[in-house]
Amino acid sequence: MPHSRPAYRWPDPDRDYANGDFIPGAADYPPRWTREAAAFRQAMGARAELDLAYGTAPREELDLFLPEGAPKGVVVFVHGGYWHLFSKAHWSHLAAGPLARGFAVAMPSYTLAPAARLAEMTAEIARACWFVGTRVPGPMVVTGHSAGGHLSARMGCADIAVPVARVVPISPLAELGPLMATGMNRTLKIDAEEAAMESPARQALRDGVTAHVWVGAEERPAFLMQARLLSEEWACPWTADPGHHHFSVIEGLADPASPLCDVLLRGL
Repeated sequence: MPHSRPAYRWPDPDRDYANGDFIPGAADYPPRWTREAAAFRQAMGARAELDLAYGTAPREELDLFLPEGAPKGVVVFVHGGYWHLFSKAHWSHLAAGPLARGFAVAMPSYTLAPAARLAEMTAEIARACWFVGTRVPGPMVVTGHSAGGHLSARMGCADIAVPVARVVPISPLAELGPLMATGMNRTLKIDAEEAAMESPARQALRDGVTAHVWVGAEERPAFLMQARLLSEEWACPWTADPGHHHFSVIEGLADPASPLCDVLLRGL
């Protein structure tokens, strides 16, 4: 580990959620994601329906990738970035796994903080799911990574009405209370009321929805705690994926034979 990192002092919420500080070559990941995603969209040709509006806000758009032949159903992937970074354009290549197994894949953008609060983002992703349901028949599974793991988990909560059969949150931020003490909360503006309403771990899993929580075994302890907490509150399985950290844990989505793809589509 780099010697320039400050010595650990407990509690230190900013360090708890500073993923890049603990991943070698962390700065190389976003440019690589961008390149791979752009190449994937180009290779998909007419099977990539890009920038479909699912609402009226500028970022309420999604990309829909279609398999060869009639879809068996659809996977919705919600991107991460601590609710204030990235867009759908960084992750297109992750659709490869479900596509190869016959499922369509939708990737929405959503309004980021500070322009939107988390509750507004939840409402936007719910609108995206309803829109996708009008375009692709069959069962819908919602997955997402980090902040997108939070939003995908919210689609399985009892207070949200969306046509979702299964949710697979990846490295989700399931309990928002600790985020209130981080420096990034100057941008996010999570307060106690929003933490109570928007924390999936404080909400029940909706009847009829199945769930599985996924996290990298080499992630920060805070993310392992978040994943385990959600699995306990929802009484659903969880997997700590060996050898994977916060940035590499999503790579299995691009591989149709990966354990992550198996879990994603289980029972569908």
